[in-house]
Amino acid sequence: MKTKEPIWTKPFISLFITNFTIFIIFYGLLSALPLYATDILSRTDEEAGLLMTTFLISAIIVRPFSGKILDILGKRKTLWITLFLYLICTSLYYFIEPYEALLVLRFAQGIFFSIVTTACGSMAADNIPISRRGTGLGYFTMSTNLAVVAGPFVALTVIQYFSYDALFITFSILLTLGAIMSLQIPVGTAVVVPFAKTKITWNDLFEKKALPISLVASLVALSYSSILSYLSIYSQEKDVLHLTSSFFALFATTMLLTRPFTGRIFDEKGPKYIIIPGMLLFTIGITLLAFMNSPFTFLLAGAIIGLGYGAVVPSFQTLAIQSTKHERSGYATATFFTLFDIGLALGSYFLGLIAVKFGYQSLYLFASSILVITLGIFMIVQKRKSRLA
Repeated sequence: MKTKEPIWTKPFISLFITNFTIFIIFYGLLSALPLYATDILSRTDEEAGLLMTTFLISAIIVRPFSGKILDILGKRKTLWITLFLYLICTSLYYFIEPYEALLVLRFAQGIFFSIVTTACGSMAADNIPISRRGTGLGYFTMSTNLAVVAGPFVALTVIQYFSYDALFITFSILLTLGAIMSLQIPVGTAVVVPFAKTKITWNDLFEKKALPISLVASLVALSYSSILSYLSIYSQEKDVLHLTSSFFALFATTMLLTRPFTGRIFDEKGPKYIIIPGMLLFTIGITLLAFMNSPFTFLLAGAIIGLGYGAVVPSFQTLAIQSTKHERSGYATATFFTLFDIGLALGSYFLGLIAVKFGYQSLYLFASSILVITLGIFMIVQKRKSRLA
């Protein structure tokens, strides 16, 4: 009987924890900064959304070039340098208060976030046995999925019981622990790519075969930005801010509990059997938020949205990677997240305009309508594929 090569090696565990701390800061600040901008800095909801947009703009600009940066500096060195700079930016939130300076800080942190996450993910792939690459990358993705919930949970809990200064200190400590874990990665655990050329072509930036499904995923991200950027403000308006941590806890629970089943169905029956029900659940969950009139409705929406998000987003990412050759999987992943980030950035800004002019119920109804349109596009594409097959 052939023994399976291990996935949970010391380098892989170190990268898993490091990636988790990077993303817990990312998602935590997405939830906390809108409240910080409106409550402490007395800014409008639109200006609060701009804090997310500014971060994502810099991340989007830099991400296509991050692969080349890894080739030039080396993955391990790039990880350490950008992680240190990302930590510096996180620590500066404690000292910087003017809104304009905060925008500059968000822009700078977005640059380092883009590069450090690319380096971390690429090194994780290098440390997974080729024969178990799919399973290993699935496990590694869980570090991000856990942070989707842990970040807002930690942020809103600390804000509720302590202060924003306490939150910034907490995040700095967490990221320091992640940086220490990255130092445990031994030399030679990443594939060394010889630096052969300086000219950058389209293929160095994007994977064209992954663009169609990534564009569809960007519409999902646009809708999801209504949760990341505005849920905390909306829950405060509805007097359920104290339940927001529970919302994300239910989100995480349903997402994690269903992940093994959704993955198996995706492999055995095909993506439409996961994506179509997932999109419907996602739409129902966000529509419930629009008509929320009780704590029960609020928490039920969190559970249903977790089911939808947990099914849809990983499936789209897998389709993006499967659309191209194995050696281009890294570029397909970068293409997917570049367009996903664009969707989050556009959503955080334009949904803020809707909230200012028409209110949050209109914001969430618009977000759910985007999901309906996205589902229609996906079903049309799938029907055409089945006809050509």
